[in-house]
Amino acid sequence: MNRTWTVSESIVVDVDPLAVYSVISNPTRTAEWSPENTGAAVEDPRPEAYVGMAFDGTNRRGPFRWVTRCYVTDAEPGSRFRFEVRRWGVGKPLLKVPVASWDFQLEPVANGTKITETWTDDRRNWPDLLCRVVDPLLTSQPSFADFNRRNIQTSLRRLKRQLESDS
Repeated sequence: MNRTWTVSESIVVDVDPLAVYSVISNPTRTAEWSPENTGAAVEDPRPEAYVGMAFDGTNRRGPFRWVTRCYVTDAEPGSRFRFEVRRWGVGKPLLKVPVASWDFQLEPVANGTKITETWTDDRRNWPDLLCRVVDPLLTSQPSFADFNRRNIQTSLRRLKRQLESDS
């Protein structure tokens, strides 16, 4: 079985791209719609996200809790927000390891914005056999790609409800 390295899902919201961007580019708000994220702390907070911004995200899947260190690689208001997960740990993100990249593309459409959320598996050095064994244990799905497709769908539905109820 070949690994799926990237999954994407899209949704259209009745909110303009700049308003969508202001929410998704603030990592401290991700817990409001994510099925796993429970919060975030930005290392050097500023009024807007910026390339190089670092933040630690706290996460939960069932009883398991962990922390990631993430770095913003694209911050284009109204257009794109992207970050890479580059550290992982329990309590503190001490282990330097490429985990994943998350990308939010925003496209203006009639009466709103098309949001495309993409997850990319950055565990390129992990052997396929190890992933075939570990991924189902950690996710109850055949692969992280399957698991994250479901999570992205859930996130986008929740984000749509939140954005449209706030506007």
